[in-house]
Amino acid sequence: MNPPKTVLKPKYKKVMLKLSGEALQGKEKFGISLEILNSISQEIKEVLELDVQIAIVIGGGNIFRGIAAAAAGMDRSTADYMGMLATVINALALQDALERAGVLTRVQTALEVKQVAESYIRRRAIRHLEKGRVVIFAGGTGNPFFTTDTAATLRALEIGAEVILKATKVDGVYDKDPIKYGDALKFERLSYMDVLKKELKVMDATAISLCMQGNIPIIVFNFFDYGNVKKIVMGDDVGTIVRSSDNE
Repeated sequence: MNPPKTVLKPKYKKVMLKLSGEALQGKEKFGISLEILNSISQEIKEVLELDVQIAIVIGGGNIFRGIAAAAAGMDRSTADYMGMLATVINALALQDALERAGVLTRVQTALEVKQVAESYIRRRAIRHLEKGRVVIFAGGTGNPFFTTDTAATLRALEIGAEVILKATKVDGVYDKDPIKYGDALKFERLSYMDVLKKELKVMDATAISLCMQGNIPIIVFNFFDYGNVKKIVMGDDVGTIVRSSDNE
């Protein structure tokens, strides 16, 4: 008689995936790549089938970057609101791709856009996740001067996510840009204070401070290596993890 097979269980049961708007561009310089959307959707579907709850916050930099427009002379508040609307466009595009892949999805926005998405309600978002739906949070925090990294951290804390998965173009956090510098040093583990003191480009200081306060780890990884999200959820050592140290 053959022994029963060991069924591996996910390490994380509720995750917040933070995607940049640029991640949707693919090889394009602007806009949205349907090929990338379909790839993202298939990967999310595979993780969802592990009975893992998935929430997503997506940026809008592939369409409009508020901080860049402000630097060029536009009113910062106006520019940031425009950036928030760009995240709604990306969220709707991702929702469409997910639902074509057979994944039930809800978009909730911090700005009211009732014709296309629900307004953000914490308890409703939690209930959607419990029912196996992917929830995409758009519109940032609904306030100017805050990044989508901060929005991702805030929503992660509100819904009780166990970890924030920060998708990037490289395989972790380095002391300098590894694309430009061949001698860049990769960090396997960092504390929140390390990130703040070294001014590492993981998330902005507000987001890092919120993570430290809520003691929620951040895993920075290469999103373009298909399967990394599933590996992380299952407990594999992927990317760089940022979490508290004993003296924090």
